[in-house]
Amino acid sequence: MIAPEASAAPQPEQEPAHAPGSVHDPATDALRDVVAVMDRLYSPGGCPWDREQTHESLVRYLLEEAHELADAIETGDRAGMREELGDLLLQVLFHARIASEEPDPFTVDDVAADLAAKLVRRHPHVFADADVTDLHQQWDAIKKAEKQRSSVLEGISHTQGALARAQKVLSRAGRGGLGDTVGAALAAPSAGTPGEVAAGGASTTADERLGRELLALVARAEVDGLDAEAALRGELRRVEDRIVAAETQRAEGPA
Repeated sequence: MIAPEASAAPQPEQEPAHAPGSVHDPATDALRDVVAVMDRLYSPGGCPWDREQTHESLVRYLLEEAHELADAIETGDRAGMREELGDLLLQVLFHARIASEEPDPFTVDDVAADLAAKLVRRHPHVFADADVTDLHQQWDAIKKAEKQRSSVLEGISHTQGALARAQKVLSRAGRGGLGDTVGAALAAPSAGTPGEVAAGGASTTADERLGRELLALVARAEVDGLDAEAALRGELRRVEDRIVAAETQRAEGPA
């Protein structure tokens, strides 16, 4: 994500300075450098646009960068993937830098330390020589214990697209032993109240019928081990290519 061009005068590029007495380590210095760059941009005297940003104002950019990275991955754009990974990393650094000046502050080092500890904790079959037969069940059990969740649906983001969220709900329900509940819900029309089912002859609206058909397709994708969202994106790219080709042909006119 790049700040709007009109928001601040361009700053002369400078090489990030290493801390006095630090040992140059090519494996980590680049990460330290970009943390230092982000710190300067957000600090007083840095970029006015960056300084005005909040966690809330940056959400749109976080989502955009994640989608652009997904596009680069799915289209095999290696250069684009490298760039978009950097843009996504910027969002992490940006949020951590803002958080460092807030009440109950934390830094990017705190974020990294928490992540390392969580990865070790959630992979006992790697770091603790635990005997695990089902990695998914182990992962879910550890997360449930950590977060003290009372429902398999807790933690599923409501900001993601309905198609991806639907598959996440079905996946969580299936792994939580609630597949039969999902099947029964798909088979019976709802009267609009949780736990209440309409009589067999009850009419449904066009919206309800369409929603049920879409959810049934997502359920089929889940059973087949397919990513419904990725499949739809792929098909959209094929159609978009046809549309662009048709527009080009129309613009060029008859041969």
